[in-house]
Amino acid sequence: MNHSACEKPVGALNATVGHYENFPVASWLCPPALRPAVTALYRFARTADDLADEGERSPPARLEHLAAYRQALVRCLAGDATDTGPWPAVFGPLGAAVQRHALPGALLHDLISAFEQDVRHTASGHVYADHAELLAYCRLSANPIGRLLLHLYGVDDERALTQSDDICSALQLINFWQDIGEDLPRQRCYLPADALARHRLLPGDLAAGARATTDPAAQRRAQALVSELCAQARQRLQRGAPLALRIPGRAGWELRLVVQGGLCILDKIAATGHRSWQHRPTLTRIDLPRLLWRTLTWRPAR
Repeated sequence: MNHSACEKPVGALNATVGHYENFPVASWLCPPALRPAVTALYRFARTADDLADEGERSPPARLEHLAAYRQALVRCLAGDATDTGPWPAVFGPLGAAVQRHALPGALLHDLISAFEQDVRHTASGHVYADHAELLAYCRLSANPIGRLLLHLYGVDDERALTQSDDICSALQLINFWQDIGEDLPRQRCYLPADALARHRLLPGDLAAGARATTDPAAQRRAQALVSELCAQARQRLQRGAPLALRIPGRAGWELRLVVQGGLCILDKIAATGHRSWQHRPTLTRIDLPRLLWRTLTWRPAR
């Protein structure tokens, strides 16, 4: 997929500033008993991300590696730890987590499907037709992570799952609108075609040195496009946010911090005039006091 940087300066802040940083990596708020499983899930997703995105392999070679990775997952889910290919450090801990917590294998397969889709779409220059198609991608790339974490927390009612999907999809979308300037040069376009058409733009108009940086009218249309997309993401994040009050203990506090991190990124995009294709907003240590205060005082609408 996109967004390769995975070491972030502040534990739970990583939940909104990178791709498989879209879920907490056994941060200091994660319940200690669950840290091995959360770390195993992160390593599984991070490694698949690297297979799909890192190095100089051709798209067919990337898909071949992901197919081998999927077969290793099949064996892992079947309890076979003897043939993990070149990934024993991934499937050993993951197998232990599967055995201990009965992790749903279909969600792990969905993540690999999302990586495969990314490779194919990048190779073909695919542009998502509309918001619905983009959300269908998020159902594979982001929502499984929230559902896996809820499984670890023992939360499985339909309302919680729906709210988790809203949070995870929103964080994925925020990540896309945060990274427009990095994705487009790499032939990754997550800007929906129908939204581009409404604003009389093409994907290349937001690339470095293109119309949105040289033509004032095109820049205003691009700003309006990003503003619209960020508003949709904010609405979705706020819709799922009450889940954070339902998750008990430290995990609930971590989710609150994750939500506030996503909202803070949206605020930073807005502060640039929604010109995130020119400047990528990020969270840093300086933001931590404000995020902690927001987390402690926040009461989402139920």
